Amino acid sequence: MKLTDKQQIVEELSKKLASSKVVIVTDYKGLDVAAMNNLRRKLRDAQVEFKVVKNTLLVRASENTDAALIAGSFKGPSAIALSYDDPVAPAKVLTDFAKENKKLEIKIGVMDGRVIDAAGIVTLSSLPSREVLLGQVLAAMNGVSTGLVRTLNAIPAKLLYALQAIKEQKEAA
Repeated sequence: MKLTDKQQIVEELSKKLASSKVVIVTDYKGLDVAAMNNLRRKLRDAQVEFKVVKNTLLVRASENTDAALIAGSFKGPSAIALSYDDPVAPAKVLTDFAKENKKLEIKIGVMDGRVIDAAGIVTLSSLPSREVLLGQVLAAMNGVSTGLVRTLNAIPAKLLYALQAIKEQKEAA
């Protein structure tokens, strides 16, 4: 590979690493072509980019990005999963795939400037998706406003009941 090609790959990869919300490093050693294609398809469906890059290029591309925190893990056959929108999506796909295919090893990841180990990535994968979380927040916010409206409506109703009771008392007397 020519030096200019390598520089172009490093430049493009550096931009992708800088703009991604989460980067997960995996070891794909032992996976056959069919399994790799299956993994790539699942990740693509989840809008996650999966790249196999030489470690030396990956180390250079990670400079001045959050991925520099995990540059020491770029050893052996490494592939990275990049997500630009949902940080939970690559964790879910990779952990599910790793359960089916024991040869895929999730090494380490980085999200928002924090290093995540393999156990942290498994924990991240157990979170609900972004849409479900937004729905839960919306339901909670809706519940608060509904409760407030009911409480505010109860005050005039209680006043009306009290006035009605006073009226009935005076009529009876």
